[in-house]
Amino acid sequence: MGAMVGSGFLLGWSVAWPPGPINAEIARRCLARGFWAGFGLLVGACCGDALWALLVAFGVGALFTIPPLRLALGVLSVVLLLVLAGVFLRGAWRELRAAAPPPAARFDGTRASFLLGLTMALTSPWNVAFWLAAMGRPEMAHSGLSALLLMVAAVIAGALSWGVLWSGAVVVLRRRAAGRAWSVAVKALTGALMLYFAAHAALLLAQRL
Repeated sequence: MGAMVGSGFLLGWSVAWPPGPINAEIARRCLARGFWAGFGLLVGACCGDALWALLVAFGVGALFTIPPLRLALGVLSVVLLLVLAGVFLRGAWRELRAAAPPPAARFDGTRASFLLGLTMALTSPWNVAFWLAAMGRPEMAHSGLSALLLMVAAVIAGALSWGVLWSGAVVVLRRRAAGRAWSVAVKALTGALMLYFAAHAALLLAQRL
């Protein structure tokens, strides 16, 4: 059991740290509103992951491996990334042209962060694939529901621990950097990254059709 918890924690860490849209948005929100705005997005994403994990554990998640449903989730994910890219690029353009820096938007608040993280996790078809792979390992095949739930908790704990470290590091950077040009650059860069992630996701979808 201890080995399962340890491997689950490491698995959660390993899938949370690579660059991706959620990590990019955590960084932008931490720079815009502080630690809790960014970390709240990760908490929402982890809740979405936990829901997918439960669906997989009870056998419902396998339905989303059906090509039409997987395609629908993929399209939703790409659309969401494109919408976010548009929001951030438009925000950078408006702030660049404005006479004074605009007030912080409610979109960057903690509650909005949680809801966005939850939405990003639930609309990602790759989250389903990850949990199917994690739950389908040979050592998990005959472990029982309680062991599966323990594994899920360990993976989520690993992801959250990475989120604390990442959000904290970005907040330290935020304290050392300030100014309007910095804010515009962060929004523009995040928008460009979202466009890249959307294009990459669309390409993967096209290859799997």
